[in-house]
Amino acid sequence: MPSLRTLQRAVRRDLSAGERAGLKGGEAARRRYDVYGKRPPTHRNACWEGDHKRIPVRVALDGAAVCPWVTWFIDVASKVIVGVAVTPHQPARDAVLAALRSGISRAAPYGPFGGLPSRVRVDRGKDFLSGAVARALGGFAVPVHDLPAYKPYRKGTVEALNSAVEQMLLVSLPGYTRRARPAQALRPDPVEELLSYPDFVRVLLDWVAWWNTEHRPSGVPDGMTPSEAWEADQTPIEDVPEEQLAFFAMEDDGRIRKITTNGVAWRRRAYIADWMAGHVGTRVRLRYLPHFDGTIEVFTADGPVRHLGSAYLAEAATPAQRRALSKVRESKARALKADLKAAEKLSRTRYTATTTPAAPHPQRSVTEQQAQEEISRARAVDLAARALPDLIPPRDPPPGWARPRPRPDITAPAVTDPADIAPPEEPTGARPAPGSKE
Repeated sequence: MPSLRTLQRAVRRDLSAGERAGLKGGEAARRRYDVYGKRPPTHRNACWEGDHKRIPVRVALDGAAVCPWVTWFIDVASKVIVGVAVTPHQPARDAVLAALRSGISRAAPYGPFGGLPSRVRVDRGKDFLSGAVARALGGFAVPVHDLPAYKPYRKGTVEALNSAVEQMLLVSLPGYTRRARPAQALRPDPVEELLSYPDFVRVLLDWVAWWNTEHRPSGVPDGMTPSEAWEADQTPIEDVPEEQLAFFAMEDDGRIRKITTNGVAWRRRAYIADWMAGHVGTRVRLRYLPHFDGTIEVFTADGPVRHLGSAYLAEAATPAQRRALSKVRESKARALKADLKAAEKLSRTRYTATTTPAAPHPQRSVTEQQAQEEISRARAVDLAARALPDLIPPRDPPPGWARPRPRPDITAPAVTDPADIAPPEEPTGARPAPGSKE
């Protein structure tokens, strides 16, 4: 056998540094030794890159601590952050549409950056590739370029932004979850010491404004700020009228409804508005924000499309009622988890350890009365066991219905006349019986 030093010299000779790092730390470690080319410089709005980022900072929202998410788009040429949307939970297509709308619009408070991009580069996240986002951008003929999975270097501009915001801003905020702590300090910061959700959004938007107007990223030529690079670029900007962007992030279910005396019915609830007076019987179509059902927009269904107005939920719950309902749902979820955990524990059968070749015995003993009571309780809540299908006999079908033919008795012979039974034919090439003539 060769010595250890000989084996190590062979590994260093035959494997590259990236291959050795990949064997030790995986694909992410191997990728650090790869060489990446840079895309050629382009003009403003030639390409945007978008991504989600989970903020590793706990903020206070309704008495609980949550880690928000940010969805943003950055211009590749000038490094300007054009659109931002923050959600207190994992984002969906509504966050993508909100960030896109704030990026395309150049009106206050979103301007002066924006306009229509030539294309949008994203990863294979289902929120970015959803049908709502494709239809919204397809209305302005903006293609969505989805990159291969697990290749973050293909959209390095927004990935660098994700790292920069954590190193420049998030590490200094209270509630940062990746801060080094002593071994004894296992408890997180109390909710009272955390930033509130509106304050965190305000801090993040202030940092975005600082990035665009004061920071000088390394990728911007001549050491300019992103805003200076944006203004120095003379590429024309394609603006979108605000009346077209007013319903950019809204979806349409395609159904036609009528205005009744109760308003407009949507998802089995009534929506009303002051302008509906005198419009009972009008055929309308609805548009709404994804995952938001407090307000809807009503449009005409016949003739040219015309916006009639907004409608709000007729019997909306108060904030106190919503908080009480949330607590009830959380308590039910905790009780259900406890029941599932107890049921899983009871369903496992544990046996005693044996030191001799004998059958093990169950560790938990149940009396006959306990077993019968648990079986009875299970039958009481089992609807299938409580069903009585023969309680009400079915009625005879109407005489006009076609009835099935009676099933034949398979035990009776199919032919009863012996004369109809033909003798079996002798197979061809069979040998004759002994003593017979051919």
